Amino acid sequence: MTTTLITGADLAGAGRGDLLVEDGVIRAAGSVDRPAGATVVDADGLVALPGLVDLHTHLREPGREDAETIRTGSAAAAVGGYTAVLAMANTEPVTDTAEAAERIYDLGRRVGLVDVQPVGAVSKGLAGAELAELGLMARSRARVRVFSDDGRCVQDARLMRRALDYVKAFGGVISQHSQDSQLADANACCHEGELSGRLGLPSWPGVAEEVVVARDVMLARHTGARVHVAHVSTAGSVEILRWARAQGIPVTAEVTPHHLMLTTDLLAGYDPVYKVNPPLRPDEDVQVLREALADGTIDVVATDHAPHARNDKEHAFVTAAFGMLGLETALAVVSEVMVRPGLIGWSDVARVMSTTPATIAGLEDQGRPLAVGSPPTSRSSTRTPRSPSTARARSRCPATTPGTVARSPVPCRSPCCAAGSRRATASSSTDADSLRPERTLAREPTRLPSTSRARPRGRPHLHRAVLRRRGGDRGRGGLQHGHDGLPGDADRPVLPPSGRRDDGAAHRQHGVQRRGRRVLAHLGRRLRRA
Repeated sequence: MTTTLITGADLAGAGRGDLLVEDGVIRAAGSVDRPAGATVVDADGLVALPGLVDLHTHLREPGREDAETIRTGSAAAAVGGYTAVLAMANTEPVTDTAEAAERIYDLGRRVGLVDVQPVGAVSKGLAGAELAELGLMARSRARVRVFSDDGRCVQDARLMRRALDYVKAFGGVISQHSQDSQLADANACCHEGELSGRLGLPSWPGVAEEVVVARDVMLARHTGARVHVAHVSTAGSVEILRWARAQGIPVTAEVTPHHLMLTTDLLAGYDPVYKVNPPLRPDEDVQVLREALADGTIDVVATDHAPHARNDKEHAFVTAAFGMLGLETALAVVSEVMVRPGLIGWSDVARVMSTTPATIAGLEDQGRPLAVGSPPTSRSSTRTPRSPSTARARSRCPATTPGTVARSPVPCRSPCCAAGSRRATASSSTDADSLRPERTLAREPTRLPSTSRARPRGRPHLHRAVLRRRGGDRGRGGLQHGHDGLPGDADRPVLPPSGRRDDGAAHRQHGVQRRGRRVLAHLGRRLRRA
C-alpha cells in the first residue's frame, strides 16, 4: 500500500488543509495526523485541484506517430495536471468505427498514464456525407459519448440534425468545429482585418464561425440534443451562446488557452507557431472570451493540443500546419490570465478544467471533488517561471502542475520527483490497471521538460539559424516577406525570392509566380509537332 500525506495545500480555494492519499484514493482531508510510513509532501504555497480533464486533444496515433503518440501525449497530459484526455477522431485511419475507437481506448489503457477516451467521428472518414457508426461506438468497450469531425465542420445541416437525433438516444454530444467553408476555406489562416490585408494572408472572418454556431444552436433547440461548440474565438459567438443559455438550449462551449492569451498581432512576424484554427483574434475578442469564461457563458477550457512533426510546421506561414501544443501549459495560462487578475478563483478553475469537462464527456470517475473516497488530484503552483512549450515560451506564465496524482505514479523529470519515477519504473511490468497514473510530486515549481518524442530533422537546409536570420528572432522577419517590403494579397501571398534560404516549396512557389509554370521539354516538342 502506498500512502502519501500532502500538507498545507490550498484545497481548490477552500482554505489550507491536508490530504491523506492511500493507493490513489483520498482517505482523509483537513487536519490529518501523519501515519507511520507515509511519504510527506510539503505543499505550502501550492493549490490542490481535482484531476484536470481535457475535452479536446489530438494524439495523432494511429497514423502520425512522427508527431505524437498516445504515450508521449499521455505523458504531456500528466505533466500538465490532466488525469483524462479525449482523443480527437482525425487520425489515420479516422476513428469512425467501434473497432477504431476500441483500439484507441486499449492503447490508452496499455500506456496507463492518464485515462484516454476516444472521440468518435460524426461522419465516415470526416467527409461530411454519411453518418459514422455512432451507435456501435457508443455500445463498444470504449463507451464513446462525444463525437466530432474536428478539423472540419459538419457543413450539411441535415446531416448535423440526423447526428443530433441519433446521439440523443444514449446521451451523447456533438462537438462542432464551427467554420463555414464558403466564408473561410481551408487556406484561411488570419483574422480578417487590416492585418490580413497588409500581410497578404487568406482571411478568416469571425462571421464564418458565428453562422455555424447560430445554426447549431437552433438545431439543438429543435432536437433537444446536446451541442458542444469547440474553440470559441469571437465576441459574436459569445453573444449567441449567451442567448442560447438564456433560452435553456442544451449548448455548451469551450475556449482554448491560446485564444485566452494570444492576439492576432503576433502573426505580423509570420511565425508559424501562431498558426492555429480558428486563428488568433484581436484583443477585444480576447477580453470578451475571458469575461464569458468568468460568468459561465463559456463552460470549459480545452487545450486543442495539436502537435506536429517539424517538417509539417516549419514552413512558410501559408503552408505550415495549423495548431500548437497546450497540455503542459494550459493550467499556467488560466492561472495567469484568469486567476491572477481576479476574474475567477481556484474553485472556478476546478469547475472549468475538471468538473464540467468530466460531466460533458460522461466520465463518472473524473472531476470529483477533493473529498474522502474520491480519486486523485492534481496540484498547481502560483509562482512564475517561464513556460517551455510552443508559443508560451515567449510569455511569462506560472508553472503548470508540479505534481499529479491519479492511480499509480507518473514518471517526472524533475529531481524532486525522483522517488515517484523510481516507483513507476518498478511497477512498469505490472498489468494495465496498476499502471494508471497516481502522483508525481514536486515541492518547487520547475521549468517543465518537453514530453514530445524526438522529431525527425525533416528538411536539413531549414536550419534554425535561417529562422533567426533577422534580429536573431523568428518572431521578426518570419518565413515570408517580413523585411522585403513586398506587397501581398490573400489570393497570391508573396514568398521569399530564390536568394533567400528557405524551404524548397517556397522557392518553387515564388518561381511559379515570377515566370509561370514550366512546360517539360518533351511535351513542348509534341505540342509543336501537333
